[in-house]
Amino acid sequence: MIADTDGHRDDRVASLEIQLGKLARINASLMGRVERSTDLRGNAFSVFETAISLEGKVRERTADLERALGELASTNAELAQATDAADSARRRLGDAIETINEGFAIFDADDRLVLCNQTYLSLWPKVADQIVPGVRFDEILGKIGETSGMLGAMVAPDRWISERGAAHELAEGGQVIALADGRWIQVNERRTTEGGVVGVYTDITDIKAEDARLRARELAERAVVLQATLDAMPQGVCVFDRERALLAWNDPLLAFLKLQPTRARLEIAEHAALIEWCRTALPRADAADTLGWLGEGEPEIVAVRALEDGRSVEVRRLPMPGGGMVMSFDDVTDRLRAAAALRETNETLERRVQERTAAVVAVNMELQQQVAERVAAEAAMREAKTAAEQANLSKTRFLAAASHDLLQPLNAARLFVSALATRRLAPANRTLVEQTGSALDSIEDLLEALLEISKLDAGAVTPEITDVPLGELMRALHAEFALAASTRGLTLTVEPTTAWVRTDARLLRRILQNFLSNALRYTRQGGVVMAARHEGAHVQIAVTDTGAGIDPTHHGEIFEEFRRLNSGHERGMGLGLAIVQRAGRMLDHPIGVRSAIGQGSTFCVTVPLTVEGTRQICAATPAARRGIAARTVLVIDNEEIILEGMRAVLEGWGCDVLTAVGGSEAREAIAASSAPVEVILADYHLGNGMTGEVVVAQLRTLLDRPTPAVIITADREPDLRDRLLGAGLHVLQKPVKPAQLRALLARLTG
Repeated sequence: MIADTDGHRDDRVASLEIQLGKLARINASLMGRVERSTDLRGNAFSVFETAISLEGKVRERTADLERALGELASTNAELAQATDAADSARRRLGDAIETINEGFAIFDADDRLVLCNQTYLSLWPKVADQIVPGVRFDEILGKIGETSGMLGAMVAPDRWISERGAAHELAEGGQVIALADGRWIQVNERRTTEGGVVGVYTDITDIKAEDARLRARELAERAVVLQATLDAMPQGVCVFDRERALLAWNDPLLAFLKLQPTRARLEIAEHAALIEWCRTALPRADAADTLGWLGEGEPEIVAVRALEDGRSVEVRRLPMPGGGMVMSFDDVTDRLRAAAALRETNETLERRVQERTAAVVAVNMELQQQVAERVAAEAAMREAKTAAEQANLSKTRFLAAASHDLLQPLNAARLFVSALATRRLAPANRTLVEQTGSALDSIEDLLEALLEISKLDAGAVTPEITDVPLGELMRALHAEFALAASTRGLTLTVEPTTAWVRTDARLLRRILQNFLSNALRYTRQGGVVMAARHEGAHVQIAVTDTGAGIDPTHHGEIFEEFRRLNSGHERGMGLGLAIVQRAGRMLDHPIGVRSAIGQGSTFCVTVPLTVEGTRQICAATPAARRGIAARTVLVIDNEEIILEGMRAVLEGWGCDVLTAVGGSEAREAIAASSAPVEVILADYHLGNGMTGEVVVAQLRTLLDRPTPAVIITADREPDLRDRLLGAGLHVLQKPVKPAQLRALLARLTG
């Protein structure tokens, strides 16, 4: 803007000067004519006429000249003011860019430096005196490259200059560069309207440092989690990286290899060092096929070796993605001895049966005794087998329980067991079926507990704090655990209360469920009492039992994962109180315990009290039920084994079953069926991005009616459940409990 004003005034000055020159030439011409006229004619009258004529012309030209001089003076004054304003604007611009913290530089359309501030020059101290207005940008890059002012210029100067020049030429965004002195600069360049480039250079060293600190802390936290996981495992475990260097290990490994904690890093720092150490610590277990390295992509290898001291060790090797290997060491001596004893017992029994068969009439009484011995031996064999399976399960329980993939085969197993239970079976086979069902229940409980702990630890559970009627919650828990207490011969007393508390109903219910479950599990005789007692602005909910009690020295241990004190006649998983502690911490509800050996136990949780009151609960009128026999049920799942299990269960209940692995087969099954579909059972994840929710919507459109539908899923996210319920769908969690499924079908078809 300043440059345009200066140019306009310069043009006016030049025009005035041209006019003055013309006037001067006219004056000179007139004076010459007067002089020539006087010399040639010499008479007075002629001179007089000429003088009069010249006087008028001179007067006109003089007036023109005076006007031109006035305009020239005015123009010079305006030019001076404009020059002062331009100088002032330049000074203000220079002062402004010097006050900003970032480096600032402007290049013109020819890529020559127009203006920059001291911050910009301070970025290149070795060449700052050579960076002056008029120097080209590529010359500045060359000087910086020669002095190695950038990390990139130190490694590959030509490449750095080329890449930096290309980014400057584009001038379309930001670029981060590293200086040789350790600083980091973010360069933001944009084109001006005249084709030049304006650049802002921001020091982001602190941001880079903070980012590095955050990454380091994250890595440290991951290392802590890994170590905690390893320490929780009973097997000796060590982890090597792709360079075969030792990354992590746990205490059972040190005990197994007879290593002091302070010597572990020195003695087995590498995979080869571990093999060398095992030659002494585990003789006969150092063979290549036992401890050798496994490359990426190779399958897991399990080897069992007998040691010189009579022990047997199981060595597992598993390669990791991206390189590296995990190794575990487990003493399986007792398990192998039990298996050998079982084989020996079995062989002995078979031999005795063969020897006595020929003389069955003569030695009938002796044979009966042998049969009794065989029955006892088979019972011992089953118990030993169960113990061996339990020992094997404990090795992989931690990793297997963390995966949702177990829920699908577990669901199929439960369906098949339920189908078997509805058939006529021999007593021995029915016992096996019942034991299998009980084992599946235990696995389901463990999976749910582990998943709940992982969600609580990861912060995936968001408490929904509301006003909760405590009396209703306690009555519901009494109804839930009354049968279990009666089965154990115990009394279960729940004292009534009208208190209302401020909490998350689901998490508080889970806390009290674990209190009651533990109390019933570890109480042999007597009973369990649940009561609420006011304490100022809070209410303390306590569960008291008449069990064996807990030594006060162990009160802190019982809230740890997988911690069992074996004080009851049943074995739990050791996760209930760990869940209680996490839920209480999340809700800010203090958890307490009072117990001593022989005096029973009291577990309590303190909850904020809101407004006391009662709620009238209307008893629901049972609806008429017609049963589920002869109902047509469509089952949709992308796994054939689930479809087979569902068919076995539903047909055992008298249903007509249609099965399909996806939406297209479901439509074909509906078209081929002579009876209308009355209920749809669909898995949520059907593969290839398709969900049961979408398929059910399509089938309802095809059938032109809102056919009752149930979505079966292993996903326990509240948002998904709310969305499915909002779409008019019922939800069952995997693994499906047949009794729960049958009750829901009866309600939907009743």
